[in-house]
Amino acid sequence: MSDTPTTGQAGPKRGILRRLYHGETEFAFVPRWRIWFGVSAAFILVGLAAFGVRGGLNLGIDFTGGNQWEVPAGDATVADVEDAVSELGFSEVEVQEVGDDLRIQTATIEGDDTERQERGAEVVDALVELTGAEANEVAINEVGPSWGEEISRKALQALVVFLIAIVIYITIRFEFRMAMATLGALVHDILVVIGAYALLQLPVTPATVVAILTILGFSIYDGIVVFDRVDENTRLLTANARMTYSDMVDRSLNEVLMRSLNTQITAILPILSVLVVGSLALGASTLQEFGLALFIGQLSGAYSSIFIASPLLALLKEREPRFRTLRQRLEGKGAKAATGPSTGTPAKVDDADGGVALAKEPAPTGAGSAPATGAAPRTKGAAPPRPKGTPPPRPRKKGKRR
Repeated sequence: MSDTPTTGQAGPKRGILRRLYHGETEFAFVPRWRIWFGVSAAFILVGLAAFGVRGGLNLGIDFTGGNQWEVPAGDATVADVEDAVSELGFSEVEVQEVGDDLRIQTATIEGDDTERQERGAEVVDALVELTGAEANEVAINEVGPSWGEEISRKALQALVVFLIAIVIYITIRFEFRMAMATLGALVHDILVVIGAYALLQLPVTPATVVAILTILGFSIYDGIVVFDRVDENTRLLTANARMTYSDMVDRSLNEVLMRSLNTQITAILPILSVLVVGSLALGASTLQEFGLALFIGQLSGAYSSIFIASPLLALLKEREPRFRTLRQRLEGKGAKAATGPSTGTPAKVDDADGGVALAKEPAPTGAGSAPATGAAPRTKGAAPPRPKGTPPPRPRKKGKRR
């Protein structure tokens, strides 16, 4: 016997991976938008709470200005180094472990060049004594406060210009509501990354800013893949369509879901390589700062392009008169189809063209059924009713009896 199903019988159901590959999944993304928005709101609120409790972000020296020394830790601990530098009269001393090194940051040293060099040499001598490292192994970095303020201002300007350019491009390429949905997803990603850095107190450096701009670009690319399919399927929503705009967005998401997952997976694998191999194995602190921002932002961008941008677009578009009328027609048709036979009113059913037709109730039959309204009861021996519009019969002439 053949295992091929006969005509009219449903074949064996495909597995989830095959259905993903062929775009045949039917996940309900848009109807559960309250769940997705609630999860994002919870993450963002936790991050904002950490931002307020911990006094903001852990800005690097490039943003705040000051002095920084980095030295191999040796046998020294964070507390030992912090006490030794504080005893030299430095304020705002902060010591961090970065791989096998210790990073020491202080406020800007006041005075002329000679005084700053002498004060810096005192810190180097104290670190060499504590760690046992050589003086040439101590990396020194000095940033003035004006430079830090300029870097912060330039980073903010770059972010604002980036967002404006994206809104303009998507408005021209697609439409304004898609640009607003994309902007909402980007703001979501920025808040999630900022919250994660505030919660974990990760250092924010220029490499972090570059990483954030990079992951925003990935997020936009993934969102445009979805919106391009939505834009194609929007043309199928005629006045007689059998699905709402939200249903169409769900279908579009399922059609490109595998492509979106492939894009995110291929982007995350190199980031993990940078984070694990470059940072943990090789001990490159700059790669760690860059890789962490990329990794957190990439996960947030993958989430927002599917669970934030697309449902937000559906909510915005459903407010348009065309799609609001379409939803009302479909909801009204479903309600009347459900209540029509029980109330005696004609029910609306779909015809072959996708329009709406009225299905009349069949007249009751049987011996005990009542006559139709307006029809006179027929008596025994009475002539059948004459069809309307026919002339009355002529009377017969009486003949003579024989």
